[in-house]
This record gives sequence, C-alpha cells and structure tokens, in this order.
Amino acid sequence: MTIIDLTPEHEKLYFMCLEDWSDEMKEAGSHKEAWYGRMKDQGLRVKLALDDRGEVGGMIQYVPVEQSFAEGSDLYFINCIWVHGHKQGRGNFQKHGMGKALLQAAENDVRALGAKGIAAWGLILPFWMKASWFRKQGYKKADRQSIQQLVWKPFSEDAVPPRLIRQRKNPETTPGKVTVTGFINGWCPVQNLVFERAKRAASEIGDKVVFREINTFNRDTFMEWGIADALFIDGKEVRTGPPPSYEKILKAIAKKVRRL
Repeated sequence: MTIIDLTPEHEKLYFMCLEDWSDEMKEAGSHKEAWYGRMKDQGLRVKLALDDRGEVGGMIQYVPVEQSFAEGSDLYFINCIWVHGHKQGRGNFQKHGMGKALLQAAENDVRALGAKGIAAWGLILPFWMKASWFRKQGYKKADRQSIQQLVWKPFSEDAVPPRLIRQRKNPETTPGKVTVTGFINGWCPVQNLVFERAKRAASEIGDKVVFREINTFNRDTFMEWGIADALFIDGKEVRTGPPPSYEKILKAIAKKVRRL
C-alpha cells in the first residue's frame, strides 16, 4: 500500500469520491470540482491510498478548522475519509488497513504543518464516518449534536477542543407557494446530488414552487445560517443521508403543492 498526495491524474476520480462507475454520482454535477478549485489555495489537503497494483482504493481530505464546519483554532478538520467498499466499479478495498494508513498520513502531515491537533466529525450510528472508528484510533469526543459527534486528537497540551457550529436560523417560506431551499457547500458529492435532484424536481412542478439556493462556500454565509448542506421544504428539513431518490423528493414537493 502507498499513500500519495492528490495528483492531476486522479483529480476527476477524487471529484466523484472514487465512484466514477456510478450513474448517481454523475447526477451530482461539477460542484465538488468547483469547491476544490477554490479550496486548494485555502489549505485543503487530499491524500489517496493505492494498493500494490497502483489502484486507488481510499481517500482523505482535510482543511484548516477555520475553513470547516466547526469552531476552533490551530487545528485541521477531516471533511471525510473513505475507503471504497462497493463490489461495483473499483471493488472492495476495506478491511485491509487503508483507512488507518490514510488517517496516520494525515496526522503526520498536520503535525509537520505545525497544527496543535486534528478533528473530525463522525456519526454515532454504525455506518459511514463512524465516530466509534475514530475513537479506536485515539480520538476523543469534543462535542455532539443529534447523531453527529465531533472528535479530535490534540498534539500539544495547549490545544483547545473545537465545537460544532449550530443552526442559527430557518429558511423563510413564500406565501401561496411551496418553498424548496437547498443549502450547498460543494465538498460532498452526495449532498450535491440531493441539491441537484431537488432543484430539478422543483423546476418540473412549475410556478407553484419557489426554489431557493443558498451557497455556503462563503464562510460568512455559512456562519449566518449555521448550515452547510441541507434540504428544506416549506421550512421543514428533509433527511438527506442516505440521499433520497429524485422520485421521493418530487413526491414530497408535490404533496405540499396539493395542500396549497
């Protein structure tokens, strides 16, 4: 196994989170590519894991905490770590130590950059980005909101634990119409996919629906709302993980329209 920095050769694969075989990922558009273009000069770091054949099987991306969805200083924040585990496409690379190797490489990199620690978000439920997995690697809880847990590993005694940023206000609705509000940051193709599906569904229904896009890449916009990626229909948040199908989103919007 080899850990490398992202190269131009692998950028398109990275933009699709290693799922270049997936038609769903193609629905996500070019938002992650645009996000990468802006973030690569703001401290974004990306590493890939290659097996002994040179095949990319895993990735990790992390940013200065000041550019993340948490509050803190002198830390880096892991947006995501992912080892491809599907039978389709690239095949299953999990259970061979790639995740641990990627995490260790990121920690070594962050130490070399002079940061006082590294943080990550995880879920308390037993699927993707499990908080329990990070705790097994020596991370400890810093904060929690609902099913999301913020964990961190300090590198120095004076490191200060980060905190999650909470939602600060709700989207407005439009009298006499159904308001669909899509928050999009660009970093995650899954969330970009939900955004694109909601935008398409709102457009298909017509003038009884108002689609409002809120791009949270700008830090001030994100801090204003305390929301990075989300979907709201008439002010009520829709669960976006795992991503709802286009048909499900369309049905939810149409149901609201019938009640006008």
